[in-house]
Formats: sequence, C-alpha cells, structure tokens
Amino acid sequence: MNFWKRFTGHFKTITHHRHLVRNGCFRLGLYKQGLCHDLSKYSPTEFWVGVKYYQGFRSPNFAEKEANGGISLAWLHHKGRNKHHIEYWIDYENDLSSDVKMKGMKMPLRYVAEMFCDRLAASKTYKGADYKESDPWDYYEKVHSHYIIHPETQALLEKLLKMVRDEGEDAAFAYLKELLQKKEEY
Repeated sequence: MNFWKRFTGHFKTITHHRHLVRNGCFRLGLYKQGLCHDLSKYSPTEFWVGVKYYQGFRSPNFAEKEANGGISLAWLHHKGRNKHHIEYWIDYENDLSSDVKMKGMKMPLRYVAEMFCDRLAASKTYKGADYKESDPWDYYEKVHSHYIIHPETQALLEKLLKMVRDEGEDAAFAYLKELLQKKEEY
C-alpha cells in the first residue's frame, strides 16, 4: 500500500473512530470527553507511526509491535495521555512491606464510560458492516486475561459489555447514563 493510501486510510479511520466515541459520550452527557477523545492520535508521535503501520483492519499498534519486537512507542505514548485506558490507572500497591506489585486503581466513572464508548467504537470501526452487538464482548473475552484492572472497574465494564450483547446498546447506554446522573460510586 502506498504512502497516500496509508495516510488517508489512517486519518479516516481515527477520525471515524473519534466521531463514534464522541457520539457515545454525547449520549451520556460527557461533552468535553467526547470532543477531546483520542486527540493524541493526531500528534506526530502517534500519527506517523499509525500511517507507517496502517492496515485498515486492526490497530497499527499491533503491526508496530510485531515489527519492533513487541513494543509500540505509539501505544506507550497514547495510554499515558488518555485516562479512558485501564493501563493509565496501573500503579504500585500502597503496601510496600510485602512484595511490590502493580495493581489496577479504580477508574472514575466518567472514564469507565468513555472506555465503554471507545470499545464499542473500536469494534464498529474495525468490523464495519459486519459489526454485531456481541463483538465488543467477544473481543474483551479474548484479551482480558492479561488485564491489570481494579475488580470494581472490571465488573462494571463486563456488565456494560454483556448488556450490549444481551439487551442491546440502548439498554447499556440508559443504565450508564443513570449511573452518571446519580453521581455515586459504582
């Protein structure tokens, strides 16, 4: 694939993805998050790597990892700047008297909501016309075994993805919107 096809393909893919997340965030009343979602993907550190490794059917970060012995500098940059990724919320345990371990911190609800929108949008972006409401859950099931994630964050994410799969997207958005409006802990 030539440079211009990769350039325009990557630009269209990330822009389409952002628009889907924006629409989801707007449904939940998260306007600023919807507007600011994944802006780092347009930074030189992430954008040019995305163009170089663009394939159209999966994130270029996977191809970058394959080419660079398992590391994606674009992904490391991205996850460190975007609070809707579980990897942003990994830190050392507070108890340093035992073996020092990494653990997932509980994510604020608004970032769990953005993460949920992000996962739906990613499935829709890469599946296209073949998208099914079970796709976000199916992807999660394939990859979650290696996650370092707070148990309550994991439980809420799983509940939302299962709701999409079993009851439909509207039911999951209604449930999540109600949680956000109550401004309570999940």
